[in-house]
Amino acid sequence: MGWWLVNADTLAGSRFVVSPLAEATACLLALQRGVAGHPGERAWLDAHLPAYRDRLARDPLTALTIGAAVGHRWLADFLTPTPTGEGEPGFEEELTRVRATPPERARADLTVSLRGPLPGPLHRSDVAERTADLLEWVWSETVLPTWQRRRRIIEADVVARTAQLSQGGWASVLDAMRPGMRWLGESRLQINAHDYPPQEISGARLLFVPVTPSAGWVSWDAPHRYAVVYACSGALAEAGRPSVPESLGRLLGPARAGVLVLLDTPKSTTQLVALTGQGLGSVGRHLKVLLDAHLVRRRRAGRSVLYYRTAAGEVLVTAQGESRRATAPRC
Repeated sequence: MGWWLVNADTLAGSRFVVSPLAEATACLLALQRGVAGHPGERAWLDAHLPAYRDRLARDPLTALTIGAAVGHRWLADFLTPTPTGEGEPGFEEELTRVRATPPERARADLTVSLRGPLPGPLHRSDVAERTADLLEWVWSETVLPTWQRRRRIIEADVVARTAQLSQGGWASVLDAMRPGMRWLGESRLQINAHDYPPQEISGARLLFVPVTPSAGWVSWDAPHRYAVVYACSGALAEAGRPSVPESLGRLLGPARAGVLVLLDTPKSTTQLVALTGQGLGSVGRHLKVLLDAHLVRRRRAGRSVLYYRTAAGEVLVTAQGESRRATAPRC
């Protein structure tokens, strides 16, 4: 298995980072593989996969390049540059690092991701440029139109994991972050189940980068920065949300009922904003009404305030759901 040796100071100095390029790359992986990780991703794929495949069909060299870059077990390193962790760069600024990859390094990275010789047509100087152009298309056509919502979901995930950190420590956060990753103890962080040599990263900067698609990878600019990119916990889709019983919507109003239904597990206002698409002020007003009606309670978790349903709120949601099922037509 692959693992990193991480000391306490490195863990304490680690941070979560928002990366538009990582989001675009994760979406590129989803499009390339054509497999949805959750119902919302299926709807997104259905909307964008035909155009993506058409673009590659019209550009066979780029299709060959990206097919080589997305290996079975390893992504070409130049496709996944490690975020700097400094400030908050825009997509174009991050993409410049992919576009500026020296040709010889890009070809070497493709050889590694292919795990074999590079096909003849890829012995050229523009493979990084072609990859960057495709990433730019994925960003502008499939990510940018929903970036603000994606960003809210990413931020909600960071809030949730920060709260988890304050309650259960780093082991609880790292074990739940991505498949195959867990804290082994004795300063060892298993990053995947593959048989890769261990790496000493104590003293480096450790970054955690959430993305909304079901994708993940690790990257590093040794010895200075290491990053874990992981799929955040909030699904990007309407289909990923619990449904609101119609009768409950009539009783409380659809928006307020939607907030109550989502509080089956404790959530912060940031998470509720991301999951409902409502503004912060609207969510705050709904929570105040629900608090005054004793349908929800709140508690502090580190720097976050989490809201959750009371027994009365639970009974109300359950009863309305059962009422809907009881009145449904029978076939």
